[in-house]
Amino acid sequence: MKYFVVFFFLVLIVPTFAQEKIASQKVTGYVYNDNGKTPLSGVNIININKVRGSKTDLNGYFEIDVHPTDTLHFSLLGFQSLRVKVTNDWIKNRVAKIFLTEKAIALEEVVIRPFNLTGYLEVDSKTIPTNNNYRYNISGLNNGYEAGEYSPGAFGKVLGSIFNPADMLYNVFGKKGNELKKMKDMKKDDTVRTLLESKFDRETIAVLLGISKDEIPEILQRCNYSESFIQTANDLQIMDAISGCYEQYKVLKKK
Repeated sequence: MKYFVVFFFLVLIVPTFAQEKIASQKVTGYVYNDNGKTPLSGVNIININKVRGSKTDLNGYFEIDVHPTDTLHFSLLGFQSLRVKVTNDWIKNRVAKIFLTEKAIALEEVVIRPFNLTGYLEVDSKTIPTNNNYRYNISGLNNGYEAGEYSPGAFGKVLGSIFNPADMLYNVFGKKGNELKKMKDMKKDDTVRTLLESKFDRETIAVLLGISKDEIPEILQRCNYSESFIQTANDLQIMDAISGCYEQYKVLKKK
């Protein structure tokens, strides 16, 4: 009977150890420029499933934690982003070569509109346009709502979202709960946060949340963030804004 108990215990713990071993595996690789096959440094690599990040060194080398079937997202300014699925062969062989293709970017004409400054501070300070943005704090909600001259009915929308949360937020967050839960993991990884802090293209946020870039302004508008914030905030600020709005949505939904 004792031997049976020991055997049964081993049967239970061996799969657990195997799963932990698989979950903690790393893959490594080198990222090259497809044109010239030179190594690319500073390439951002994010495991979309685990929300963990890495970056290539001067030799284009990287390593990152993975699980079989995870998807890695490679991005670098001036290059087309690439998604690569982790296979068992990659995990077994450990090293892979990734090639990124340069973007063909056509620079558009930029028109600079002067403010017609006079040189007198008192006069010029009145001619430069300013954006008056405000945050409305609601009792029981930590983050409040932002509004400004671009959304004159913002305060009314705040009250509307309190009394009719489903009308304002359900269509945005109701169907994306699993993806939006990743935002907590994003905040834990310094590499991901540093990457988002330096980006303004919304690409990484869209990939991590499983949404299109066009949906991001819509989400922020429904959460009553001003147009100026939506256009000028970096990706880290956008992520924090969506995260805060999602937490408020959950509170409102419970109430």
